[in-house]
Amino acid sequence: MLLPKQSRNYVTGLAVVCSLLLVACSSKEVRQVNLIPQPQQMIMTGGTFRIDSLALFGGQSSRNVKTVIDDAWSGSPEGYQLDVTPKGIDLRAGSSDGLFYGMQTLRQLFAGGEVPCVSILDNPRFGYRGLHLDVSRHFFSKEEVMKLLDVMSFYKLNTLHMHLTDAGGWRIEMDKYPKLTSETAFRTESDWRKWWDGHDRKYLPEGTPGAYGGYYTKEDIREIVEHAAAKHINIIPEIEFPGHSEEVLMAYPELSCSGKPYQNGDFCIGNEKSFTFMEDVLTEVIDLFPSEYIHIGGDEAGKSAWKKCPKCQALMKKNGMKSVDELQSYMIHRAEEFLNSKDRRLIGWDEILEGGLAPEATVMSWRGEDGGIKAARMGHDVVMTPGNYMYLDFYQADPKTQPYAIGGYTPIKKVYSYDPVPADSLTAEECRHILGVQANTWTEYIQTPEHLEYMMFPRALAVAEIGWTPQELRTWEDFKPRMNNHISKLHRMGIDAFTLSDELEVTMLVDTAKKQIEVVLDAEKYPAEIRYTTDGSVPVASSSLYAGPIVVKDSAHIKAAIFRDGVLQGTPTEKKVDYHRAINKPIHYNNKLYKGYMAGGMNALLDGYRGGLTYLDGRWQGYLDDLDCVIDMEEETDIRKVSVRFMQLTGPGVFQPGQVELLTSEEGENFISRGIVPTTIPADDPNLLFQEYTFDGNWKARYVRLKAPRANPGFIFADEIVVW
Repeated sequence: MLLPKQSRNYVTGLAVVCSLLLVACSSKEVRQVNLIPQPQQMIMTGGTFRIDSLALFGGQSSRNVKTVIDDAWSGSPEGYQLDVTPKGIDLRAGSSDGLFYGMQTLRQLFAGGEVPCVSILDNPRFGYRGLHLDVSRHFFSKEEVMKLLDVMSFYKLNTLHMHLTDAGGWRIEMDKYPKLTSETAFRTESDWRKWWDGHDRKYLPEGTPGAYGGYYTKEDIREIVEHAAAKHINIIPEIEFPGHSEEVLMAYPELSCSGKPYQNGDFCIGNEKSFTFMEDVLTEVIDLFPSEYIHIGGDEAGKSAWKKCPKCQALMKKNGMKSVDELQSYMIHRAEEFLNSKDRRLIGWDEILEGGLAPEATVMSWRGEDGGIKAARMGHDVVMTPGNYMYLDFYQADPKTQPYAIGGYTPIKKVYSYDPVPADSLTAEECRHILGVQANTWTEYIQTPEHLEYMMFPRALAVAEIGWTPQELRTWEDFKPRMNNHISKLHRMGIDAFTLSDELEVTMLVDTAKKQIEVVLDAEKYPAEIRYTTDGSVPVASSSLYAGPIVVKDSAHIKAAIFRDGVLQGTPTEKKVDYHRAINKPIHYNNKLYKGYMAGGMNALLDGYRGGLTYLDGRWQGYLDDLDCVIDMEEETDIRKVSVRFMQLTGPGVFQPGQVELLTSEEGENFISRGIVPTTIPADDPNLLFQEYTFDGNWKARYVRLKAPRANPGFIFADEIVVW
């Protein structure tokens, strides 16, 4: 509660008295509450209990507020029972964790000197509810980490995974290996693109003028861990093995296959000194972090040097290994044996499955859910963190309106839609191995605390509710108004949260029976007045008010926007919609399709659905080859217009084709070229860009062929081919 300065001492001095006097029974009016995460069971009973904030949260006892650890508690150790009546508050739980989370609910309920009368029985869905923070690519101070811990605890998130080491810099003091911080915690450039893609990817000694970086002393780590414990949060440290280790191998090149700095990114598995280093470092890490789990990375090892390294090849021969994947597995097994000997458990990214998984290892599934499903079927515990949903470094709105990001597109609605339990792929027993969920924030392109908070929040609130609230109680329409209410709460906590987008989500439902497409519009912001047009014109205050699905039976160029007080907000969202003549027609590919990006399957280019702002949305079909396809219209057809759209995002290697050619044929053997449209987008433009290649004419043909040659190393991605 905020008060004028002259009033604060008075209230503090009378805190206990006020807690006794400010008890009142107001009317049975039920107040709207906006709890995140949504409790398991909640009944608003009407009325309020009045109490001073210092009496409730200041640690002073009050006979009207009872908190009890109940030995007979039968729920989760983190669960609680909260009852608020006009006469007082009763909070019961089976542990201090449960009491703590009950108090966080009270903090969210409290407003204006009162708490609404409510009865809540609450237990978390998962025991693991986590966020990940990469402090290697860009370093963030201990103060910023502790600030994040404060906000995490408010939303009942209980795990912070700290990515402490990577090529960007080593971020934790090690007594046995001082050069890790004195030589590789600082680098020549703060801007990741300039440093990583430039010609000066070097580290600098600590104290070099202009060097960028930093690290945590052991005392810093102890402070962070102590603060986390007070907030009932566990910190899992990650030390990368065997890949992502360029910084280690610069400081100690004898641990690499070449024996030279700046040559390798993977430890030499055939060198026993690599394991001495690993055990020494893990020993110091264990001394600092009480976490049961220690993360050893295990992702994206290049492995190429191992194929030529005499030491690695000798180890493979000695142990009868058939592939370099088994070398990685060898290191992971030894890491697990060492951690188990110290009463700790190993957790790693899903690549640790390659070459055989260590017996007791826990898997973090980031490359989709397949790794997690495989591990659960093997009887291993899993934390689900798939990139398509749980990467908070992806764009959260149209890239044109956002700071530069690594790519992707995960608006908060998509994050919220994720269910960590793939029940259709696992048995009930296997599902029990899903420990919970985690969202990852990689920081290649996040340099400042303000940008970090902007990317993490409010999307982290969706993660909190996924981790806590039963799946059957979660709906986007219920979460949306509550989430909107919390934006101002985040700002009051000093978090520079994204204020949500003025853009609209456009989803389509293609109905082949009725030969129509239903278009649904949705806004992140709530409430939102949406107005739209279907002729491509910019909507105005008098345009049609959106009240339900827009039905399109031929073509429409929909433009829609949020209006507030008659004024258009932001830039209109647009989508071309065509129930065109080639929908569901047979298609043959003369090129090789890439299995990883099949979108809706073989007929993805003719299903009526248009792709969105990311090639990961299941609507864009990707190729590592030229696109060459033939559509069979099944009879001779008058062709007036053909179009196809391609995406470009050079960061992850997605480019426009060099050109697109249209050809037609009557019998499917002899094709006539109807024109070539060249790309107009430069291959070195790093922005997310789209080009639609359109052919207008008047042809009779049964077969329509499109050829789009790949012009750059990388992918080309196409969405709907439209034929009129």
